[in-house]
Amino acid sequence: MDFGVVFPTTQLGTDPAAIKDFAQTAEGLGFRRLLTYDHVLGAVHQDRDPPLAGPYTENDPFHEPLMLLAFLAACTTTIELEVAVLVLPQRQTALVAKQAAEVDVLSGGRLVLAVGTGWNYVEYECLGAPFEARGIRLDEQVEVLRRLWREPVVDFTGEFHRIDRAGIAPRPVRGDIPLCYGGGAEPALQRAARNGDGFVFGSASPHTHERAGRLRELLVERGRDPHAFPMETMIDYSLGPDIWTEQVTAWEQSGGSILSIRTMSTAAARHGVTRLDLTDPAAHIAALHEFADTVRD
Repeated sequence: MDFGVVFPTTQLGTDPAAIKDFAQTAEGLGFRRLLTYDHVLGAVHQDRDPPLAGPYTENDPFHEPLMLLAFLAACTTTIELEVAVLVLPQRQTALVAKQAAEVDVLSGGRLVLAVGTGWNYVEYECLGAPFEARGIRLDEQVEVLRRLWREPVVDFTGEFHRIDRAGIAPRPVRGDIPLCYGGGAEPALQRAARNGDGFVFGSASPHTHERAGRLRELLVERGRDPHAFPMETMIDYSLGPDIWTEQVTAWEQSGGSILSIRTMSTAAARHGVTRLDLTDPAAHIAALHEFADTVRD
């Protein structure tokens, strides 16, 4: 099993030097992958009907993920770069295909894209995207993305897209980009088993291990090898070394391939531990060193 890091987008700030140092430290410590989260807009949670789910509000800063990874492509040489989870249905598919292909080219083929439907209906509304149709739109978008990455000229007619003999250039250096799904709900697991290149879960928890087992069942039903299917999850730094080492074993036994350390502590309350707000960039660097030293002992 390999290890990754979650880019602490809500806490690391906007200093390009600090952002570069974090990525280069992760690469230097031998982490396989750096992933970053996605939100275009944050929203006030108060007085919403229905209520907004999730821990993020209008006060949480999110770097635009593909722009961020394009910058980090120039600062690193080996670490994989991942968006997890790109809220695809609120974006123009052809533009995502173009942007992702560019990051893949600039990074020498190191981009991994995990996609999902998201939960912020206010964000959908602000971006002019239909929240109710997000699931069926995502299914078609995945097909369109792959065709634009794989084929020089695409002729496609669907419910949401019409491409009349057009394509993107440059295309990904590998001729394709790994396209995973994220989340944990049954529809996301079904999509991953049907046509995904992997899956990204949001936390290391008993529920995640149960969902991983369900995904393995679905893969077998589809005639796919669950042992060859990448699964990734994340663990909060605030849980501490004892839980980290427990989860390394537990996630490996669940068939996981990557466990990523998250220094933002976004799931601390869910796990019943004190949230650690690391506002100093140096604290995030120290956290990476501590995690790497612990899991390798």
